[in-house]
Amino acid sequence: MQNLKGRFAAVLPAGGLGKRMGGNIPKQLMLLGGKPVYRYSLETFLEMEEIAEVVMAVPADWKDHFEKEFSHPKLKIVVGGAERWQSVENGVNALTSNAEYVLVHDVARPFVSKEIILDVCETLISKGSCLVAKPAVDTIKIAKDGRVETTIDRNTVWMAQTPQAASIALLKKLYGHIAAEPLNFTPTDEASILEYFGESVYIVKGNVANDKLTTPEDFEVFANRAK
Repeated sequence: MQNLKGRFAAVLPAGGLGKRMGGNIPKQLMLLGGKPVYRYSLETFLEMEEIAEVVMAVPADWKDHFEKEFSHPKLKIVVGGAERWQSVENGVNALTSNAEYVLVHDVARPFVSKEIILDVCETLISKGSCLVAKPAVDTIKIAKDGRVETTIDRNTVWMAQTPQAASIALLKKLYGHIAAEPLNFTPTDEASILEYFGESVYIVKGNVANDKLTTPEDFEVFANRAK
């Protein structure tokens, strides 16, 4: 295995307000098993020697709160953008280490494993840009106006997760293209930007433990995992 130490950085978008969750504070600050949601994945990345630095993009009104609540020599906190991809861009532009690659991970996926992160790192080096995804287990229907139009072969369907990763230089180049000629759609993840510009994106197999915390019902399930 190649020496991976310090070759990677992580950007953790935590700029959303979690409106589907409800409540008066951002979802990432809600307590899960006695600890704020964002701390789980953040601490996982900070503990890994492969990760040279971590930048977390947070809501502007909450930046002081995050900075007072948690600090680490490898951590930098920046203000997020209007859209998720812009929060990631802010994070990527704030990187200062000699890392070659960046892994983007949603803090609302608190239980990402070090094994998955290492798989992403190794795929980046051996193949290129990649994302974590899990295979669809349900039959997938395409519908319009409440009526099924077709059924997709679920063996070709993957449910996107994070981390999603690429070389830092590549992402910065693509952000430059977007600045010069804005996109005609709102990217929901890094893979969609890479795909738009014709870049290959490889899959790293994920799992249910890496699912996203979105609704109050999810919170109950994740609380049991945190025990």
